[in-house]
Amino acid sequence: MNVDVIWESVLLVAAGILILRIAGRKSISQMSLAQTVVMISIGSIIIQPIIEDSLWNTTVATLVFVLMLVFIEYLQLKFNRVERFVTGKAKVIIENGVPQYETLRKMRFTVDTLEMRLRQQGISSIADVKTATLEPNGQLGYELIEDAKPLTVGQFKEMMAGRIELPRESSGPPDVFEEVRKDRHRVSNADNLR
Repeated sequence: MNVDVIWESVLLVAAGILILRIAGRKSISQMSLAQTVVMISIGSIIIQPIIEDSLWNTTVATLVFVLMLVFIEYLQLKFNRVERFVTGKAKVIIENGVPQYETLRKMRFTVDTLEMRLRQQGISSIADVKTATLEPNGQLGYELIEDAKPLTVGQFKEMMAGRIELPRESSGPPDVFEEVRKDRHRVSNADNLR
């Protein structure tokens, strides 16, 4: 067995870990399309120096891939159009307890898959969902109707004190689904980063 292969493998794993720390921590299910492509490419590139003799070139190429990813993520923060192009947008797939079949069809997302995702969230009825979105990373976002929402500690304390009222629609900041429904970004302090 060649000792250089062992040394190069150890060096590449260490270099890969350091370079991927720059890229950030996300599980595969939370990665955007660009992040997934870069991570798969890095995996392919890292193995090359063991087969060939190009340790330095591989390390540089891996670093370039990660720096491109960081640059793309920076552009996404600055420009909504870049974010929409690279990452995509959340799509409303349930509105007022009714599945949006046309949206589901366009996204190649079956009702059975939707029901499976709802069950995984502990939701037993589509009718209990006020709004549900399929996020760009494939995760399901949802808001339950008032009667299906769990009781909060604050509501329980008020109920025990005998002064609970029926929940009313909030006049505060808009909910997180409004942006998806109206196909626009809210202007807030966080959006000043863009």
